[in-house]
Amino acid sequence: MKCYPESAFVQLEFEKVKELLLQKCRTKIAKDIASTLIVHTYKEYIDVELQQTHEYKTLLQTGQAFPNDYINNISKELKLLSISGAMLGGDQFIEIKKLCTNTENIYRWFDAERRTAWYGLVKLLNNTYYEKQIKDSINELLDEYGVVKDNATPELQKIRQSLYRKRTELRKLFDKLTSKMQKQGILADINESFMNGRKVLAVVAEQKRMVKGIYHGESDTRKTTFIEPEETIQYNNDIASFENEEKNEVYKILKKLTAMLAHYAPLLQTYNSIAGQYDFIRAKAALAVDMQGNYPTIENKSKLHLVKAYHPLLYLYNLQNKKTTIPVNIELNEKEHILVISGPNAGGKTVTLKTVGLLQIMVQSGLLVPVDPTSTFGIFKQILIHIGDTQSIEFELSTYSSHLKNMKAFMENANGRTLFFIDELGSGSDPNLGGAFAEVIMEELANKRAYGIVTTHYLNLKVMAGKVKGIINGAMAFDEKKLEPLYKLIIGKPGSSYTFSIAERIGLPQHLIAKARKLSNDDQFLLDKLLNKTEQDLRNVETKDAALKKLLQQNEQLKKQLETTLKRETHQQQIELLQHQNKIKEDQINYAKDMERKLKQLTQEWKKTDNKNEIIQQAQQLLFGQQKKQQTEKINKKFAAKFEIVTQPILVGTQVQIKTNHQVGIVQEIKGKNVIVKVGLMPIQVKLDNVIAIAEKNNEV
Repeated sequence: MKCYPESAFVQLEFEKVKELLLQKCRTKIAKDIASTLIVHTYKEYIDVELQQTHEYKTLLQTGQAFPNDYINNISKELKLLSISGAMLGGDQFIEIKKLCTNTENIYRWFDAERRTAWYGLVKLLNNTYYEKQIKDSINELLDEYGVVKDNATPELQKIRQSLYRKRTELRKLFDKLTSKMQKQGILADINESFMNGRKVLAVVAEQKRMVKGIYHGESDTRKTTFIEPEETIQYNNDIASFENEEKNEVYKILKKLTAMLAHYAPLLQTYNSIAGQYDFIRAKAALAVDMQGNYPTIENKSKLHLVKAYHPLLYLYNLQNKKTTIPVNIELNEKEHILVISGPNAGGKTVTLKTVGLLQIMVQSGLLVPVDPTSTFGIFKQILIHIGDTQSIEFELSTYSSHLKNMKAFMENANGRTLFFIDELGSGSDPNLGGAFAEVIMEELANKRAYGIVTTHYLNLKVMAGKVKGIINGAMAFDEKKLEPLYKLIIGKPGSSYTFSIAERIGLPQHLIAKARKLSNDDQFLLDKLLNKTEQDLRNVETKDAALKKLLQQNEQLKKQLETTLKRETHQQQIELLQHQNKIKEDQINYAKDMERKLKQLTQEWKKTDNKNEIIQQAQQLLFGQQKKQQTEKINKKFAAKFEIVTQPILVGTQVQIKTNHQVGIVQEIKGKNVIVKVGLMPIQVKLDNVIAIAEKNNEV
């Protein structure tokens, strides 16, 4: 990615992020990659690196171990291995063996299932393979400590056997001599030692003439003399000779092994690179865990859609100090590709600008960023940045001259794949003239379809943002009552600088504030006041909107609770209905069983008695009595729905019900204890006590 000026990444604090990443790296290769981190402009590279980091982050968060434990730097050994005629030592071969073991573990970890699940991480193993012969060749000749094995060659085995025998013979002879001389009081406290690679006796200085042999020296105190007894000289000579033969044979073996493995030098370089690259990916994942980095969507075009985006360094700082970090939401697209942010000083304008710039560079470097996963990043070919006072002493440029020099470079290089950031556009000059140039610069960048963010206090730029195609306004929210910035970006409206409000809140004399208002441009003052009121009204609307959303959420919750209650009640009613139906069926079964029992009893009595008519009557009553009872209950239910019994004397014209047959009629005549009741068209004579007075119910609602 191209950047202007050269210090652009430093101004956006990308170097600080690289330093944090560097601290996470364990291998030299990973540290080298981190220190020279490449900002890609090809989507394929960015996708692969983000996917790999995302997968390793998942491994860390789920507690799954990835077998990349080799962190030693053996670049010198591998370079030496590729040089003809070179020789590696045993310790160096052990390091190569550890590297091979690490690679073997990685290959084994990626079974068929994991190759599918972690397809990003497994890409590092493409176009390479694991060679078992390297490790086997080392194991065949060296032990786990890097010492050449006795059976590495027949010659070495023979030499070491001879060396062992000579050392054993020397040991026995020395034991005999020391035992004898100790009794004579000739030896010092340490008895024996090694001088110049030869075994010697430690003799008391006054007794040195008592021992024949070769003088090798004396102690610092000169109280002890080291003498090689003449009896052991030949043994020491033989041992020295065998040790020299052993050294030469080991040299031949190691040199031969070096030549053998030299063929695999490029492959071992690849293994070392793989270990370093996995360590680098692990470092990126660990950094992402710290700063809550996520994997956003990447599109191969100019675009920005950031949801809940945090400045990573500010987030880590606030996290350490237990402070809250306010996220920002920003969208730049083809229709609205330049954002003009206004608002009071120290309100978060520059931080917002730096947040977007730093996150864009991090994403194109393959780093996960602290945004919501639904965010989308485009890919930009160049970044142009102008933040703070860039006055140049070397070229004797004033602040504004330097500013215009940068703007000239912006306009010459900007295109549709450019992302630019300008802090305080037009500052450093006369407000009217500086504002005019600022408008020209903004319009030119908009015409070139460049994407960017500009911060300003100029009212003319705020007005321009609502008129020029592609430019939109944004404001940093401010609490006028508490005189505190809210660090919240509001898209779609310009912000007030709160110049006079801040002056009043900090206690400047009113007459000075009033004088300043008179000196200020009336239109500008009124516009700033209008923006001030608009922002406060918007905050009130947002507060009410939040309260309304809360009420709607509560209403939705109550609705769900009511639906749950209704479902529970309906379910209970269904259960009760089933229980009632089951009760009816149970009563019917019990009735049938009782009927069966009674009929069996009547059958037995029929066989025993001579009075058959009585049994027949009982059977009729049993079989048809229940049916008659049900009919009577049905008639009574129908009657109760239409009539009600009343307490009044039975007179001619009274509406009555005949008790025996439940029929309803009108009394036409009373004859002593009898009455004539007209039922329909037919008069019926019944006893007076067989009728009851009734009246029709009033069912009107």
